[in-house]
Amino acid sequence: MVLNQKMILSWELLFHHTVVISCFGIAVMTGRYVGFAVVALLVEINSVFLHLRQILRMASLAAGDLYRINSMVNLGTYVVFRINTLAWMTRWLVLNRDNIPLFSYTVGSVGLAIMTAMNIVLFYRLLRSDFLKSSAPMPTEVKESRGQGEGKKET
Repeated sequence: MVLNQKMILSWELLFHHTVVISCFGIAVMTGRYVGFAVVALLVEINSVFLHLRQILRMASLAAGDLYRINSMVNLGTYVVFRINTLAWMTRWLVLNRDNIPLFSYTVGSVGLAIMTAMNIVLFYRLLRSDFLKSSAPMPTEVKESRGQGEGKKET
């Protein structure tokens, strides 16, 4: 991503991976919090539908039934496996504060705060893109929805 994409397009994903690697790195290096890290992997269940959504968009299939079904499953799994997992992890971290070294607690808290903020923004973007479209079609939607022979200038 650093070599092949413009930084303006990839900074969020690079930042996300940096935070995740830092948090998982603590679990790997210390041998502690491995169960906590495994719970964090539940988020990846939603990634299947999030990536399928992107593939369908790249294949110009965003107007089909498969895309619509995937969008609904995507939002459902988003709430169950992203939002709920992050909420549980935050709750666990707060309840176990006294048993966690300050450094690990700080990294975990900052990491969860960043991931929660990023996931709220992503959820809003998904909701807006797939479900809160305005009734007036956007210029690209008009172009895509025209049939054969439509859209030619009248003389």
